[in-house]
This record gives sequence, structure tokens and C-alpha cells, in this order.
Amino acid sequence: MASKENQPPQQSALGKRANVSTNALGWGPPQKQYVRSHILSLILIPQPRTRTDPLVGHGRHFGRTARTFCRIHTLIKNGLTRTMQLELGRVQEEDLAEGEISEHRLYLALLAMSPGLEERLNTGSEQDLHYVADMITKGISSARSDDTKSLKSAVVDWITPPNQILAPPIQRNVKTDRGFHHVRTGELLCPVNLDWNDEKIRRDLAGGQLVPTGDLWPRFLFRSFVYNHKDPWDGLLRSSLLVKAYKHVFTSPSSVWGSQIKATRSSNARLHGMTTVTVPSIAYIATQVRFALSSSATFSRVDGVTDSEYFYNLIIELLEDEQEQAEVADLLKWWNR
Repeated sequence: MASKENQPPQQSALGKRANVSTNALGWGPPQKQYVRSHILSLILIPQPRTRTDPLVGHGRHFGRTARTFCRIHTLIKNGLTRTMQLELGRVQEEDLAEGEISEHRLYLALLAMSPGLEERLNTGSEQDLHYVADMITKGISSARSDDTKSLKSAVVDWITPPNQILAPPIQRNVKTDRGFHHVRTGELLCPVNLDWNDEKIRRDLAGGQLVPTGDLWPRFLFRSFVYNHKDPWDGLLRSSLLVKAYKHVFTSPSSVWGSQIKATRSSNARLHGMTTVTVPSIAYIATQVRFALSSSATFSRVDGVTDSEYFYNLIIELLEDEQEQAEVADLLKWWNR
């Protein structure tokens, strides 16, 4: 067993999976009561066209920069209740558990992203709450779907060496030949505690005898795709592949190559007044790149191969760990620069 100092950072900071079933910070099935209320709201309230509803746009940005795996209805309902209790003095902030504090901060971030939302929630009915949650959830899902689709093709260009071709070639719109079935994507996805040059490990990964879980850092997360066993923070989350994907999503696909931006509409960052990189946005991009390199066809939290939600949450937990804040501050400074 590797010594603690030689393990990737998250292995020493996290002992087991967080239980997200009792709060908003997850991506699970809604409760039956919510389903019944939601159906009733669709019957009772005339639904406007959702394509141009500002809430959808706010949801898109929230999913990319604040939390992509989240029960929005639970987040809003808990946020409203907690805010009332705090304002009435029934509870104090110091009385809140760590998970409640994180959830409430996320709720406040959502309110800040959507002008007028707080008043709408405070004065609206239960059906209004469901509608708001549906629109924001739709935005989160549509952004994730759009980014998954566009990155699937773009990542092929990024992992191809300059003036060379991949052998064998990788299909741009079909993912069956990716993951551990291809030497290039397999090398990038290989956990840092495994030796990709070992042919048995390659065979076991390709054959499914070895299935890396979401708590094992893949090589593509590191600068030059090299992991320093003596210093796990060295180059972590600073790979050129992540930077390209971040620019692709937040500035424009053309900005990836440093060329003049050719977009005919505002970038996602400019559209939402985004001026700094956020911890969740780094986790979001890392999760999207990991999925783009994999052979999985559908982005799903229950996919035991990609384990996307667990992977995403681990990155956020690491970057929000108080004991790691010196390294995180340096990382964010690097990204913003």
C-alpha cells in the first residue's frame, strides 16, 4: 500500500462517499410528493414558452459554475425555510451543520445569479416554486448536454499530437473506441497509481477486470499528464487539456487555439458577467473531459464506469478543504492568470 504522502490529495482528505440523499447537493430522483405536486402544477398553471425564460439561462450558468449535480427543488425549499428561521432568530448560523452551511451558500449563490428570484420565491405559491425549480433544472441539464455533445468531437483534435494522426483513428461522433480501448485515451484516463506501460494493466482496464473508481485521479488532470508521487499537488488540475476545454465552454471554441474570437454572440462567461474562475467550474470541466475521453455513450450518475457525480464531488471537496487552501489559492491564481 502506498504511503499517505504518496497518495493523490483526495485520498488522504476523504475516507468514504458523502451521503447526498438527504440534502440538495446531489442528483437523484425526486420524492413522490414532489412528483405529484409537479404534475398538479403543470395542470393548474398555464406554462409559458420555456426557450426564452431567463430562469433557463440562469440554470445553465449555475450548473456550470456553482453545482451541476443538485436537487434544485430541495435546494430552494430548504433555502427558503432556513432563511426564515435565521431571520426570525430561531437558529443561528453557528448552529448549522457543515452540510447545511454549504447548501445555504449554494442557495444564496443561486439567488445572486437570478435577479428578482428571491422576491418571486417569497411571494409565489408552491406551484410557482415547482415551476422555478423546473426551469433552473432544465437549464442545468441543457448546458450539460450541450457541452457533452460539443466536447465529444473537440477533444479528438486536442489529444492528437501536432502534425500527426492518431493510430488507430478515433471516431468523432461514436465513443466505442475510446476509454481504455484506445492507447491515447487510455493513457490519459489511467489512474496515477497504475502503470499504463504494464501490458497486463492495459488488458485488465480494457477488459473490465479493473474498473477505476471516481476517487482515483486520472493522468489528464496533471500538467504534461505527469504525476509527481513526491508532491501530489504538483501540476494537479493544470493540464493543457483542461484549459482548452475551459476556453471551449466559457469563452469560445475558437479561443482554444488563441485565434481571434469568431463567435457571433456573447460567450458564456461574458453573458453572465463571469470574471473569475470558480472551484465548481474547474470540477465541471474536469468531469466533462473525463467523460469525453471515456467510452461511455450516455452521461449518467448511475454509470458505474465513469462514476461522474462522485468524481465531480471529490474535486469540489478537495478544493474546498480548509487544510488545502494555500494550494487552492495558488491554483485559482494560476487559472485566472
